[in-house]
Amino acid sequence: MRTDWEGKLKSKEDFRELLMEIISPLLPYYSEGGAELVLGVTATNYDQKAIRLEAFSRPLWGLVPFWAGGGSSREFEDIYQRGLTAGTDPESKEYWGGFHAFDQRFVEMAAISYGLILAPDKLWEPLSDRAKDNLVKWLSGINQYELPVCNWVLFAVLVNIALKKLGRVYDAEKLETYLNGADSFYLGDGWYQDGDSGQKDYYVSFAIHFYSLFYAKVMKEEDPERCRTYIARAELFGKQFIYWFDENGAALPFGRSLTYRFSQVSFFCACLMAGAEPFPAGVMKGLIVRHLCDWMKKPVFDRTDILTIGYGYPNLVMGERYNGPGSPYWALKTFAVLMLPDEHPFWQAEAEHLPALEEQKALIFADMLIRRYPGHVTAFAPGKYSPAGHGQTPSKYAKFAYDTGFSINVAKSAWEMHEAAPDSMLAFYVNGYVYVRRICDEFCVSEQEVVSKWTPCEGITVETTITPNKQGHIRRHVIESSRECTAYDCGFAVEIDVAGEKQSAGETYAQVKNFYSACKVSIISGKGKGEVIVADPNTNLLHPMTRIPAICYQIGKGKNEIVTEVTAECTKKA
Repeated sequence: MRTDWEGKLKSKEDFRELLMEIISPLLPYYSEGGAELVLGVTATNYDQKAIRLEAFSRPLWGLVPFWAGGGSSREFEDIYQRGLTAGTDPESKEYWGGFHAFDQRFVEMAAISYGLILAPDKLWEPLSDRAKDNLVKWLSGINQYELPVCNWVLFAVLVNIALKKLGRVYDAEKLETYLNGADSFYLGDGWYQDGDSGQKDYYVSFAIHFYSLFYAKVMKEEDPERCRTYIARAELFGKQFIYWFDENGAALPFGRSLTYRFSQVSFFCACLMAGAEPFPAGVMKGLIVRHLCDWMKKPVFDRTDILTIGYGYPNLVMGERYNGPGSPYWALKTFAVLMLPDEHPFWQAEAEHLPALEEQKALIFADMLIRRYPGHVTAFAPGKYSPAGHGQTPSKYAKFAYDTGFSINVAKSAWEMHEAAPDSMLAFYVNGYVYVRRICDEFCVSEQEVVSKWTPCEGITVETTITPNKQGHIRRHVIESSRECTAYDCGFAVEIDVAGEKQSAGETYAQVKNFYSACKVSIISGKGKGEVIVADPNTNLLHPMTRIPAICYQIGKGKNEIVTEVTAECTKKA
């Protein structure tokens, strides 16, 4: 897999070449009938048939716009025509099966519907009449079940639009109900929450907005008012979401489904698809190009060039229960730009730098305060999320800070500090167990600070105030404790095993640095001592080996107040 894409990703042909480089290694792993793609042996919370369907469907996020934009690949066209026929034929050994509540098959219908709408000449017209009937019957199964109150409702929207566009029977009532349901998720300033979970993460960008913008592209004649609303909301959202990216194209490692990697930038690709303009084409092109180039330099593919479960490298520790071997190909949503016509301004535009952005900005509807530093971006979060987690939820939502350069650690266990690896957290060590902020009880995000009240365990309550500054941020913790214990106020995890690695700790500080990044924590107030935590391997999302500078405070019974300064530097890694 090529890693040297910088300066070489400009034209439509360049983007096509990158897509083919990513998906061509899949070809040997399709089943005889084409309906299954077998990429690994790891399990999920859904069955193996659904795992193989997921792997089959997700390359369509890239192939469909490739076809819609004039691309041709006879090999993939043949596979997907045969696969849609075999997968929906109850008499085929590769039949994808029927349904049950919360069925993963409903998720994968979205990519298939995307294809039937945009590339019917590849995925619909070549099918026999019997295969068409089987496909319609199988897709219609989604209308027989109530879907979870989250971004899933938009899968049914795509299915019913596809059936409508093909002139087949669809459920108009459910289509309207689900569109109204998604509308109820809207908060303001372009932000949605992901249904009844209340979470604001990448599902706002690469699911709710992506599908809404697709709707705006294909339904503007039938439903112009709603489509205008979706465009307007996307343009508002884009002006805030751009704060999640640094000047090098890297995005914040925040929330679930981070194994979808470069789908982080797919929102801007969907804007281009639908004609939304939060920024000029050159600005969006620059961000998309830098983001893709940044990801292509990372070891995210295995030795056979298959995308892996993980983030900056293969890593099952950080995965969710719904991450299967084919799940990462959701990242191909970014190739929505390939459907743009050859004469579109995007292809002629030069890749521009980010526009002038505020140094510090509160994203009130996202419950987040963003600070832009040279070479990296930090987001300060209060720890608000749904308690119904999918895996490593406290690490993905409840840390004090999320940074494009340092990333985050996920815990291997809560028995030892090195296994908990609690970067950017205040970790209490009580009776041999590590307790961190999980869900906050109250919070407030302003333009100057983030305040949260939380309870790590019975008998301890904490009010934390995070105040960013030019060097990093100040943390003030007011702790009420019914017991004596220790608490580690931890900075960012810093990569080791690279040039320039140094670490030290003293009475009032601890620091770790390498040739491109550094983090130091210092005592401003409180009884403590510096310490460097040796985080277990493969706990950090970007770097396999990290160390965490921390201050170990002594917490007494009653009221305690501790104040820690965290300073950080991060330049572009070579």
